[in-house]
Amino acid sequence: MSQDIQDNSKKDFTSSWVNSSRFLFYLQVFCVLAFINAGCFRLYTQRYKGKPDVEVQSSSKFTPEYK
Repeated sequence: MSQDIQDNSKKDFTSSWVNSSRFLFYLQVFCVLAFINAGCFRLYTQRYKGKPDVEVQSSSKFTPEYK
């Protein structure tokens, strides 16, 4: 009768340190890559939106114009 009972503790997430640490490592890598990808996408979509029209003094141009 004892041969019919299977030990599933090695398959459990909480009792297997190797499986849980591997899972948490890959989860952390996925989250960091998703965060970086979202930041790059946000910078790409907002790159030319709201570009201010800056007035430059005529004396500080490449060919300055003095009064």
